[in-house]
Amino acid sequence: MKKIFLFLCLLSGLPSMAQKTEGKTEGIVTYVRKEYWLKISNRLTFLSQEQKDRMAQTWKNFEEDNKGIKMKLAFSPNESLYTYNSDEPEEGGYSWRKSEFYLYRNFEQDKKTDIIEMLGRTYSVEDSLHSPRWKIGNQIKEVAGYVCMKAETEDPIKKQKITAWFAQDIPVSAGPERINGLPGLILELDIDDGAVTIEAINVTFRPLTPADLKLPKLKTRKINDVAYDGLIDKHIKEQTTAHQNPYWEIRY
Repeated sequence: MKKIFLFLCLLSGLPSMAQKTEGKTEGIVTYVRKEYWLKISNRLTFLSQEQKDRMAQTWKNFEEDNKGIKMKLAFSPNESLYTYNSDEPEEGGYSWRKSEFYLYRNFEQDKKTDIIEMLGRTYSVEDSLHSPRWKIGNQIKEVAGYVCMKAETEDPIKKQKITAWFAQDIPVSAGPERINGLPGLILELDIDDGAVTIEAINVTFRPLTPADLKLPKLKTRKINDVAYDGLIDKHIKEQTTAHQNPYWEIRY
C-alpha cells in the first residue's frame, strides 16, 4: 500500500516538476556507507571454510553494532565531489586512518578525477565520465524524505549487481562512489545484494563554495579508466588464485 501511495504521489507531481525542482540543484548529501563482511565472505567462493569461519568470528561483534562510515557528496548541476565526511567524528568513537578517496565529476566538461589510494599507491584516475548503462525500473521508495526510482546496472570488472535509487525531484546526475549518470541525484546504492549499502541520511540545499569542490594536492600516479580497470581485474584474479580476500586492499 505504501508503494502505491508513493507511486501516486510521484505521478501527481509530474506536471509541476519544474516548480518542485526549483532551488533543488545544489548542496550537500550525507550518506552512511556500511560493509557487511559476513555477506562478502560468503560471496567469495574460493575461500576455504576455515577462512570464512575466521572472518565470521572476527566480524561478528562489529556487524552487530555496524554504524558504518559517513560520506558526503557536494553536488551542483555541473560538478560534484564525493569523499569522507570529515566534519564530525564517527559514531561509536571508532577512529582509524582513512585511505585517500576523492571522486570529482565535471558533468559540463564530461571529465572526472578520482584520487584513490589502493594497492600501496595513490592513483589519480583522469578520464571522461563513462557512465554505466542503466536499466530503470518502475519501483519506487522513499529515501531521506524523497521519492526515489529504482535503476540497476552491473560492475563489469567485479561482476557485482548495483541497484541505485535516484530522486527526480533533484535533477542532478551525480551520485556516491564511482556511480552517476541517472536523471536525478542518487540517494541510495546497494552493491551485490546488500554486501555494501550507501544510504543518504540528510540532504542540505545551499550554494556550494570553491572549498566544497576542491581536490587536495597529493603525489599521485596518473592513469585512465582502462588502466584502473586493469589494475582491479589483475588484483582480483591474483588474489582469487591465491585463495585470499581481494577486498582487503580495494573497495568492494
